[in-house]
Amino acid sequence: MFINGELYYYRFLMRCMGSQRARGNEIGAVRKTLRILELLKKHDGARVTELSNELEWPKSTVHSHLETLKNAGYIVKNGDSYQLGFRFLDLGEHVKYRSDVYMMIEPRLDSLANNTGERVQFVISEHGDCVYARIAEGEHAVSTGSRLGRRRHMLHATAAGKSILAFTDREEVREIIESKGLPELTENTITNEDALFEELAEVRERGYAFNYEEHIEGLRAVAAPVQKPDGTVVGAISVSGPAHRMHGESFTKKLPENILGVCNEIELDIVYR
Repeated sequence: MFINGELYYYRFLMRCMGSQRARGNEIGAVRKTLRILELLKKHDGARVTELSNELEWPKSTVHSHLETLKNAGYIVKNGDSYQLGFRFLDLGEHVKYRSDVYMMIEPRLDSLANNTGERVQFVISEHGDCVYARIAEGEHAVSTGSRLGRRRHMLHATAAGKSILAFTDREEVREIIESKGLPELTENTITNEDALFEELAEVRERGYAFNYEEHIEGLRAVAAPVQKPDGTVVGAISVSGPAHRMHGESFTKKLPENILGVCNEIELDIVYR
C-alpha cells in the first residue's frame, strides 16, 4: 500500500514510463532523477541553482524532480539546500541483509578485526566495480577512505578485487578491463593486462591475494575469496594496514592463514546452514 509521498512518487515514475522516450530500455526522466541524487551525494547537499548550473537543466526541471523526491521522503530540505534523506539508509540495510551470507559474515569480520587489530572489509563486485559491503575496525585500524556501500573501480588494484577477479571467468575479466580500463592509482598499480592475468593465476594457485601499496601508498592488504560450492565468488575478505606493520612472515603467512580460515568457516555455513 502506498501512502502520501510514496504514492506521488510511484505515479510520477509511471508517468515517466508512459510518456518519456526511452533510450534503449532506459527512461530519460528516471535517469535525470538518478543524476540529481548522485550530485546530492557528491556535494553533500545542493541548491536548485547549483544543480541547474552543473547539469545545465532549467531550474523548473530540477525543482520538480527535487520536490517529487522530497514528497516521497527520499530527500530533505534544509533552508534552500536539498540533502539525501535517511530513507536511503533503510534501503541500504535491506540490501545488506537480504542474503543470509551477510548475516554469517558480520560476526566473523568483527572477530577478525579484533584479533588482528586492523581494518577488515568484505568486498563484492558489482558491474565491474569494487563495493564495500561490510567494514569492521580493530584497535589499530587506519582509515583508507572506504566506507560502507562505496563503489569504486579498483578491482585490479586491491587484494580483495584481485581475489574476486582470479576466480571470475577470464572473458568476464576482459570485459571489465575493456569497460573500466586499468587506471594507475600508485606507482605499484598493475596497469598491464598480461601482467594482471599473470598475477591472477598466482592468486588462484595459492588461494589469496596481496596488495603491495597498489591502491594507496603506504597501505598493504591480504584477501581471500568466499565461494559457493559451485565456485561462484560471493565476495572477498581483506585485512589492510600500514606497510610498516604489514610485512614479514606475519603478513605473508600468518595473516593469509587467518583469512582463509574465516572464509572456510563462512563457506561451510553457506552449505550446511
